[in-house]
Amino acid sequence: MTFKKAEWPRRLRSQEWFGGTGKNAIMHRSWMKNQGLPADTFDGRPIIGICNTWSELTPCNAHLRDIAERVKRGVYEAGGFPVEFPVFSCGESTLRPTAMMFRNLGAMDAEEAIRGNPIDGVVLLAGCDKTTPSLMMGAASVDIPAIVVSGGPMLNGKWRGKDVGSGTAIWQFSEMVKSGEMTLEEFMDAEQGMARSAGSCMTMGTASTMASMAEALGMTLPGNAAIPAVDARRRVLAQMSGRRIVDMVKDDLKPSDVLTREAFENAIRVNGAIGGSTNAVLHLLALAGRIGIDLSLDDWDRLGRDVPTIVNLQPSGKFLMEEFYYAGGLPAVMRAVGELGLLHKDTLAVTGEAIWEGVKAVENYDHDVILPVEKALTRSGGIAVLRGNLAPGGAVLKPSAASENLMRHRGRAVVFESIEDYHARINDDALDIDENCIMVLKYCGPKGYPGMAEVGNMGLPAKVLKKGVTDMIRISDARMSGTAYGTVILHTAPEAAAGGPLAIVRDGDMIEVDVPARTLHLDISDAEIAERLAAWSPPFDKPESGYAMLYVDRVMQADTGADFDFLRGNRGSHVERDSH
Repeated sequence: MTFKKAEWPRRLRSQEWFGGTGKNAIMHRSWMKNQGLPADTFDGRPIIGICNTWSELTPCNAHLRDIAERVKRGVYEAGGFPVEFPVFSCGESTLRPTAMMFRNLGAMDAEEAIRGNPIDGVVLLAGCDKTTPSLMMGAASVDIPAIVVSGGPMLNGKWRGKDVGSGTAIWQFSEMVKSGEMTLEEFMDAEQGMARSAGSCMTMGTASTMASMAEALGMTLPGNAAIPAVDARRRVLAQMSGRRIVDMVKDDLKPSDVLTREAFENAIRVNGAIGGSTNAVLHLLALAGRIGIDLSLDDWDRLGRDVPTIVNLQPSGKFLMEEFYYAGGLPAVMRAVGELGLLHKDTLAVTGEAIWEGVKAVENYDHDVILPVEKALTRSGGIAVLRGNLAPGGAVLKPSAASENLMRHRGRAVVFESIEDYHARINDDALDIDENCIMVLKYCGPKGYPGMAEVGNMGLPAKVLKKGVTDMIRISDARMSGTAYGTVILHTAPEAAAGGPLAIVRDGDMIEVDVPARTLHLDISDAEIAERLAAWSPPFDKPESGYAMLYVDRVMQADTGADFDFLRGNRGSHVERDSH
């Protein structure tokens, strides 16, 4: 860890707007004063932006206005001046066609709002899963002092005396309805108890995973990931983060100081330990691209192989985020990973100290929730990256949520040409499918959906479920929710819409999956693949206007994080020429 604090006091970035007695400075100050601000507000103290993804259309983030008020208290206490501003809120639960389509838009919004306004540091308020990477991507591109404050998970879902996990319960119960194990009335009754407080999913879904990734990267105060949204300690952390960002501005501690190659390696290993979402692959690859770190799918596979999954949370395990927090949260996991020799202990965190300093003394208070290594859910956790003639650019699978008996399998392809085709035929008794088949879904990648929706965890056909079978291999270029589970191969690159081999798979083709060997093979000749690809053409027209056109034209493939090609390495906090 090498970081040299900047001299203080010094002239800050915001003084390019507010400093001096010239016409432009007076104009900028006078307009701000229509909010009732005293003159000494602009005396050179740090001006702190609070970048808020609050929205009533993003239920996970609907409480962030209160969190922002707690951050403001901390900023004022430390001698700064807080200014709250909104940015695009990517809510996975309601936004169509998929929130992932708008992650890059949210990142662009955050980037330009931070760059174009008179702020010296920024607090990033996030919750729903895409809001965390979008804000970090935007802040990384500007590279002024930044700290993440997550909204926190909901309280445990409750139904008929049992804990139920948001998302995970929906996938499970919907399959039970199809198999006849649960009535529709019971499913509707369970709905009322799944999401019973403010906050994001309380499973180790993508929201909790990305809050954990932010903490593992060093971009939050210790403990940020797991404190429940309605726990008073969430507000304490927000207030302490407000204090801390003021000192970060004085020290000039920036994302580029924290987001090093070693920090990303820590996050990848922690993701394996928590059984984190496959979506973290996309988001960390995109974030690394913004900061100029060369991170690849191979790094994900290599770094995660030796990491045991020790967090016993749904969808991989049993418990939920409340128990995880009470057990010690992410700091206890990071201590365990560090004691295995798998953590770069001297990476810098936003605390200004080595990340190990914030976790080395934390205790694990519940060894059923954070398991001893010898009782790990999966000895080799992380994310498996498969390659072969069906996925030359790679595809991903989450071993901790998959079935051991399907890790090596050869099966007949049952192909769905679109998600609409899947919905139309999956429960047709005439569909020629059994539990030994491999379900293949096309045209759901970044360009194809567009936006790469969470549809890869296709529900099984009713006639298979009624046999008592609960898992089959599924392959697609789509994503799946971090709350989902099963032997699901995702993010196949290149995607079908870009002319990848997935596009030419036909019903009856044999596919071989070998997860230990990391291979994904379509059992036809190279000549046959070439012939089919030569005859292929996209089955739909590209969008001709609006953001959808920009997205499809410029989005990269999943193996590089699905960011826009023109935004990688776009970093700088320059102050633009004053227009007045």
